[in-house]
Amino acid sequence: MKPIAIYGAGGFGKEVATVIQKINEKATSWDLVGFFDDGLPKGTPVSKYGLTLGGKDELNDWPHHLAIVFAIGSPNTIKKVLEGIKNEKIDYPNIIHPEVYFADKETLRIGKGNVIVRGCSFSVDVTLGDFNQMNSLSALAHDVSVGSFNVFMPLTRISGSVSIGDHNFFGINAIVLQNIKIGANTRIGANSVVMRHTKDHYLYLGNPARKMKL
Repeated sequence: MKPIAIYGAGGFGKEVATVIQKINEKATSWDLVGFFDDGLPKGTPVSKYGLTLGGKDELNDWPHHLAIVFAIGSPNTIKKVLEGIKNEKIDYPNIIHPEVYFADKETLRIGKGNVIVRGCSFSVDVTLGDFNQMNSLSALAHDVSVGSFNVFMPLTRISGSVSIGDHNFFGINAIVLQNIKIGANTRIGANSVVMRHTKDHYLYLGNPARKMKL
């Protein structure tokens, strides 16, 4: 088994621990050694799944090879933490729940460091960059292109031929209609329906979603 730790010891960290557990039920792959978190004292219990091992400083001093998976719900925070990790012994695998559906896995192009939780689905010719987080029952339709550092909350639905850039956040049950382009640093509110191209650095709310200042 390869050692792995979760960066983020909150509720989503526990969910990611259950994904690792489910992966191991299919084929023993990972040894979960604990959690890193900059906001909790070292040795804090995280439910039944282990203890906190420290924060960024402790991870940078880690003496052995270690896989890290992020469990942080903010795109910009994930990037900031990643930029502070200088330890060359750290790598970033994709963590994918066994119950994720792929219509045609051969056409999926995927980077590193992605977390994909149970019940998500991918259609054909989907591209996914690095360090994206897809929560339960989110879906990417055909010919969708996603950049890096995006967070999809549960039940997000992205229609066909949508292009998504970097550092975007999609609230629970957000919907993006076909052929829409979403750039960077955009937030889509819960239950919102995006029907037009968005502009960067804005919040979109409602059905249809309307532009608001962040």
